[in-house]
Amino acid sequence: MSKTGVMVCGHGSRDVQAVSEFDSVARGIRDRLPQYEVESGFLEFARPVIRDGLDRLRTRGHTRILAVPGMLFAAGHAKNDIPSVLNTYQAQYPEVAIDYGRELAIDSKLLGAAAARIEEALVQAGDTVPRHETLLMVVGRGASDPDANSNVAKVMRMLWEGFGFGWGETCYSGVTFPLVEPGLEHAARLGYRRIVVFPYFLFTGVLVKRIYEHTDRVAAQHPGDRVRQGAVSQGPSAGPRFLRRAGGGDADRRKPDELQAVQIPRAHHRLRGGSRPAASQSPPPRGRHRHRGDARSWPSSSPWARPPPLSTCRPPAGPAHAEEKPCLASSFEGCAASPPPQPSPTRGEGVRKRCGPRHPPP
Repeated sequence: MSKTGVMVCGHGSRDVQAVSEFDSVARGIRDRLPQYEVESGFLEFARPVIRDGLDRLRTRGHTRILAVPGMLFAAGHAKNDIPSVLNTYQAQYPEVAIDYGRELAIDSKLLGAAAARIEEALVQAGDTVPRHETLLMVVGRGASDPDANSNVAKVMRMLWEGFGFGWGETCYSGVTFPLVEPGLEHAARLGYRRIVVFPYFLFTGVLVKRIYEHTDRVAAQHPGDRVRQGAVSQGPSAGPRFLRRAGGGDADRRKPDELQAVQIPRAHHRLRGGSRPAASQSPPPRGRHRHRGDARSWPSSSPWARPPPLSTCRPPAGPAHAEEKPCLASSFEGCAASPPPQPSPTRGEGVRKRCGPRHPPP
């Protein structure tokens, strides 16, 4: 009978507090999953590394390992780096089957934890400024993957509307734009009485402390009410989310090479207008939702696929009709030789067209 173990894969940090917070979450998972042996490791900057945890599980006789990325969103580390480590290890030890879980992603419990942290900061600051005069600034990690960056913007929007703040903005600690200081400079000029700065990070680390430093510098240049808050993991909801990713169904688990080979490139290239999916991949199913007049969303046989060509009106022969003559699309008098055009969603009744020139008869 095969033994199954759980491997929690973290990014790692040079900050001792961040490493301690990750270890605390790993201990919580170990306490909640007594039926499994749970190990943890880091991708970089800290010990033990992921391979060390895999070795400990393998030497204790585990032939199946559920690897869970301890990251909020799927960017380069979750899509490339961790799967590369797992693939290399499985190639060296083919008797060990490794299933790779999904990232934590946008989740109601994590959003609830974020909301609790923001509410805590507002209470500590004193609830003297109305919500509609408060701006929320959510700071994400920042990545070269637009999918991960857009998730930060979505989190900001959900928190903004959930609290009823007057405005919301997003900035990033690195890699992409806007960065923290330019983003806060822009926010300070919008005229709100209070700005709440919330780093949407799973653990406190070097980057979160830099965000605080940027916030203090901007606050010194723009006097006003600035509120800042810490990482999401300091609330109670990160551990249960890890548990669901480790013990979830097949939708939450796959082989690491499946993620590395399939999920990485396609959406990114389509957004940039790059390569199309390979011919062997079936096209996505076509929905039934159509906008009238959208030629790209209708089959070519449909009358709505494209507007009909301008009708060439043929007035009666004679020199008086040699010049161009305007006519109404809703009236075909004098155009008996031309069939009425098909109805087009881009032309309403009473829209004038120009008839083609009539050459005089020989």
